[in-house]
Amino acid sequence: MNAWITRLTCAAGIAVCAIQAHASDDAGKRFHAIYTQEWAWRQTQFSGEDDENQQGEQADHLPQVDAATQAMRERHWADVLQQLDAISAKDLHGDDPINYAVYRNQIETLLAAQRNRMWQMPFNSDTAFWTNLGFTARKPMRDAASYRRYIQQLHDIPRYFDEQIVNMRAGLARGFSLPRVTLTGRDQSIADVIDAKGDGNLFYTPFKKMPDIIPAAEQTKLRIEARDAIQNAVIPAYVKLLGFIRNEYMKQARTTLAAEAMPDGKAFYQSQIREYTTLDMTPEAIHSLGLQEVAQIHSSMEQTIRDTGFKGSFAEFLHYLRTDPKFYPKSADELLKNASWLAKRVDGKIGQYIGRLPRQRFAIEPVPPDLAPFYTGGRGGPGLYMLNTYDLPSRPLYSLAALTLHESSPGHALQMPLAAEHQGLPDFRRYTYISAFGEGWALYSEKLGVEMEMYDTPYDRFGYLSYQMWRACRLVVDTGIHHLGWSREQAQTYMRENTALSEHEIETEVDRYIAWPGQALSYYLGELAIVDARAKAEKALGEKFDLRAFHDTVLSLGSVPLPVLQQRVDRFIAEDGVSPYADDGKGERE
Repeated sequence: MNAWITRLTCAAGIAVCAIQAHASDDAGKRFHAIYTQEWAWRQTQFSGEDDENQQGEQADHLPQVDAATQAMRERHWADVLQQLDAISAKDLHGDDPINYAVYRNQIETLLAAQRNRMWQMPFNSDTAFWTNLGFTARKPMRDAASYRRYIQQLHDIPRYFDEQIVNMRAGLARGFSLPRVTLTGRDQSIADVIDAKGDGNLFYTPFKKMPDIIPAAEQTKLRIEARDAIQNAVIPAYVKLLGFIRNEYMKQARTTLAAEAMPDGKAFYQSQIREYTTLDMTPEAIHSLGLQEVAQIHSSMEQTIRDTGFKGSFAEFLHYLRTDPKFYPKSADELLKNASWLAKRVDGKIGQYIGRLPRQRFAIEPVPPDLAPFYTGGRGGPGLYMLNTYDLPSRPLYSLAALTLHESSPGHALQMPLAAEHQGLPDFRRYTYISAFGEGWALYSEKLGVEMEMYDTPYDRFGYLSYQMWRACRLVVDTGIHHLGWSREQAQTYMRENTALSEHEIETEVDRYIAWPGQALSYYLGELAIVDARAKAEKALGEKFDLRAFHDTVLSLGSVPLPVLQQRVDRFIAEDGVSPYADDGKGERE
């Protein structure tokens, strides 16, 4: 009797296991179908869109951005989210639970942007749809077909700009715009395109030196077509856009600063916090954390001042750093060469800290002059570290090591191509960027520079601490402006009193925070998540902890929400700190 009951129980258990396995396989297949179809659709929707980090193929057109298309996208992503709701993450196995968490966050973020009608405010004080087109113009082209597609894009600019103007008018009508104070001078990049005649126009750049594989007669024909497109399509579109920006947008833009001052502002700002930090923190909690971190970093800065031998106060030391010419490059070449030397020093050390390195190398180039006046001090990504050589008295050499670690290697120019080269990840993880993770890693890279002995003098170390302070101050300033009602002057004063940033950088950075709510929060919160995860792993693993394996684990994720990072590090600990590449024989270099 007992044997029969045992056999019956086992048979029932096998049946249950079979049903569960079938449900798991079915959930996995449905999930794969959802993200495969949506990702392919997403690529067609934004084909032709470009910025400095874009991975997509060149198109012969620019994206549709009209209101009807935006409404269609909102419906599509709402439907995708409903499909995801029908799948239980518990039924997924292997890497799919992480894939599901990452993908769901992507869809929720995209849908929130549509519901907030972010497309009605398609630029900020740092980045604009019309300047993004310049990155396409600066990219090398390989064959005649690429040039022909590019010329077709030029002919599509008037339609694209017209749709953007209609959208911006709709934003103005409902009080959803950039603050007027952040717009001063931002029209100049439009005027520069209009004023640059003939072959000196930015959009003619690819035609100045064309590949030899294109016959001379074909090159001549393409150049004639390009000049025609620039003269009869591009410049008239920019003239129309400039008139709108100067005569309507800059005059009608809101006079308030806070995101919470816009329609449904509190919910809007909270959604921006969620997008850029991937956390459900309140503005009050972030502001309080920022104040704590600022106080902590300040004490380290005071000690470093003593290490320099300087005898004055904190404020006097900041004045000394901002005004003594010895701390600033005398030429653009000096700045670029110093950055190149720092990056090369990292090359000699990086293998001690990261096991798998990307194949793609990066160049170091100056920020294009049409972008430089309002651009950040540097910008890094796949294949390129751009250094701002505009206004050299605002580019301190004591901060250059931290900036280079952040923007080049091991920061953006390492993390982003490494993700793209990771064949084991689905494309939606290889080619998308989550600010909290990406900026968090880049800021952590600055911190890693201490271990790598990249800060040679007390001034370099102060520059590093000032950069950490800068990002901690962002927690205070962003929430101060958008939640607590701080003025522009109040925010600038806070940055001036706590960081060694130059006056030019303080002005451009504060305007960036005003115009881009929530983005500034991603850096320090992301770094804290990585630092906390490392401390947890070191404590749990003890002598088993391997720093290269930890970094490989973090970087193998691509770009993920911070809770997913924390979950993956918990698994790293449970697996005794084994590198994710331990079994593939490629731990040193892929």
